[in-house]
Order: sequence, then structure tokens, then C-alpha cells
Amino acid sequence: MTADAHPVPPLTFGHGPTELEVFLEPTCPYSKRAFEKLPALSAAAGADRLTVRIRFLSQPWHLYSGVVTRGILAAAAAGGAETALAVMTGIFADREAFEFDGHCRGANMDRTPADILRALSALAGRDLTDAFCFKSVDRALRWNVRYGRQMGVHSSPSFAIARMVEPQMSSGQSIDEWLGLIRPHMDAAA
Repeated sequence: MTADAHPVPPLTFGHGPTELEVFLEPTCPYSKRAFEKLPALSAAAGADRLTVRIRFLSQPWHLYSGVVTRGILAAAAAGGAETALAVMTGIFADREAFEFDGHCRGANMDRTPADILRALSALAGRDLTDAFCFKSVDRALRWNVRYGRQMGVHSSPSFAIARMVEPQMSSGQSIDEWLGLIRPHMDAAA
């Protein structure tokens, strides 16, 4: 099977000319806080003015990060962007099911990648076993890693406006504070 047989669709909100890239790790509590604001940010900015793109930043101290990230990409390939976003919502709603206590202990020490994939499949409402092995999913995972490194992104969440990392943005800020940083770029694109 070729990578093109099961493309991984982009995970976006909006379709405007200004682009905000949000680099997320799917078990990070700070990424959760940012992710939950993205639909409201898109609505406040105007879907026709801003495209919010989710990028993945798998981090090794979140021990199942690679498996979980690949599972989200598999959900996108198998069921589309809406399925992947639903899986992300489910992961963030029950982070403890996918993360370790103190990054090194707890109930997840006894879980296997197959256990994690079954849990992700339940969130997707479909078996992701085949999609997890799609070449397109492997390529998408590798692309996200390479792209984040190329952009100089090292922690989650991180933000880039018009492909420039914006160190002033953080998950703890309000949507209005985000808009204050993004709006000059949207105005310039208008």
C-alpha cells in the first residue's frame, strides 16, 4: 500500500490566509489547555481570516507520546480530521489513561503499546490497528518531528505565526491575548 492510499488530512480550524501553527504533545497538560481554546480562537479571529494548524511535538519524557501521536494520525487517516480531533479531545479528557505519574511510574507502567492503541481505537469509534501501520501515518509522524526540529520547537505547546515561532504566546494566556499577537499578521494579510 502506498502512502497516498490513505492520506493523513491536516488538522485545522479555519481557512484564512494568516496561519497559526500550534505544536502540541497529546498528553501534555499545557497542550491540553491550548488545544481546548483553538475552536474559540478560530471563531473569534474569523475562520476566513485565520487558519489554525495542529502540529505534533512528540516528547520522550511523555513515555507513550510516540504511540499516542501515531494513533491520532492513524485516526485521521482512517476516519478524517474530525475523528482525529475527537481522539485528541478524549485523550485530553482522560490524560491519566495515557500518561505516567511523574513521567516514570504508575498504572501505565503495565500497559503495552497494543493496550494504548485499543484505548485510542475506542476513542475513534473504530479499530485503528491497520491504520496505525499505514505508510502515510509513518510519514506524517516523521514529517511532524522533522518540521518541529526545523522550526526550532522544543517544548509544548509552541506557537508559530506565519512560520515564525512566537515565544510570547503561551497556553496560560487568554484568547484575547493570543489575538493581540496574531491580529497584526491578519491585518497585514487583509
